[in-house]
Amino acid sequence: MTSSSRQRRLLRLWDRHADTYDRQMSGIERRFFRDTRAWIAGQATGDTLEVAIGTGLNLPHYPSAVRLTGVEWSPAMVGIARRRAADLGREVELHTGDAQALDFPDARFDTVVCTFALCAIPDARAALAEMARVLRPGGLLLLADHVASPVWPVRALQAVVDAVTVPLQGEHFGRRPLPWAVELGFTVERHDRFNLGIIERFAARAPASRTS
Repeated sequence: MTSSSRQRRLLRLWDRHADTYDRQMSGIERRFFRDTRAWIAGQATGDTLEVAIGTGLNLPHYPSAVRLTGVEWSPAMVGIARRRAADLGREVELHTGDAQALDFPDARFDTVVCTFALCAIPDARAALAEMARVLRPGGLLLLADHVASPVWPVRALQAVVDAVTVPLQGEHFGRRPLPWAVELGFTVERHDRFNLGIIERFAARAPASRTS
């Protein structure tokens, strides 16, 4: 299967599950994620982009002064996020697009947010590089995901799970975005990791100036 055909298959999968996604996530959210959505979205300021906004589960947690833009791969999920924003009375500019090739100019946003999504983006490093590109110098990256555990028996189990979930639905349990962000020049300002290290969230500051 070619990369493009695999991505089309995964997109159809996300569209099919859009209507049941919130219900499927509710138990996982309560048990594993704690207050992560509020922890992440509550730190956003200024012009903010949420990458892979999904069904808009972070929308209730953003400060009212934030000027919010969201991009999501699945049109079905964008539709749900749009309805959620209307129900909340929240202004948000929503786009259908690819996190690996964001359709925004360089240095467009003060804050970029991504929660529990890099695990399912085919080229997560490319997506993170795109987040860095659209951030203004000194801008804030707010990211949370399930990641490879530092506890080796858990990490071994995650590798076994990856062998099933990656080919079936593109879901990775063995990734860890924080070191990639550091490689891109970000400075970590806040960091938290819990549940045997499986859940990690951080706030990282982009370099104050860009290198050519």
